[in-house]
Amino acid sequence: MIQVSRDQTVEIRLKINGKVYQERVEPRKLLSDFLREDCGLSGTHVGCEHGVCGACTVLVNGSAVRSCLMFAVQAADTEIMTVEGLAADNRPHPLQQAFTECHALQCGFCTPGILMSSVEFLNSHSDPTTDQIKEMLSGHLCRCTGYKGIIEAIEKVASRQKEGEKIDGSGDTV
Repeated sequence: MIQVSRDQTVEIRLKINGKVYQERVEPRKLLSDFLREDCGLSGTHVGCEHGVCGACTVLVNGSAVRSCLMFAVQAADTEIMTVEGLAADNRPHPLQQAFTECHALQCGFCTPGILMSSVEFLNSHSDPTTDQIKEMLSGHLCRCTGYKGIIEAIEKVASRQKEGEKIDGSGDTV
């Protein structure tokens, strides 16, 4: 456990989207704020700040977490992927491409969190049912209520994944 006074800062080192960051942060600084303010990664959105809406979801060591519920110091020595890390070589990630094809984008506020949860979900569910996708999405609030296109996009990627397209977040296809 890290013990520091309120006025102290703690040096943390972590890898975000393949880049190493070493910064001093206040112990109470949220990971979402650290990503946006200190790292300039504004793709991670902050909605409810209570872990309910899912807009701030990022992958920490491959697991989807609400970055508004985690302190930056808790992320020390981890590997984080944000929505900015999905595209590779100027090509959108297969999920990003499917979201475009299925018109799963509306205002876009919830999209980064849904994409990150979907990456983790598809890594552990190779042949998901529509009900499983809906269950995964239950942790995300789309204020535009456009879930139909989102579900279709995830199903499309799952289908492509079964056909051999790689979906590990690297953007590579095999």
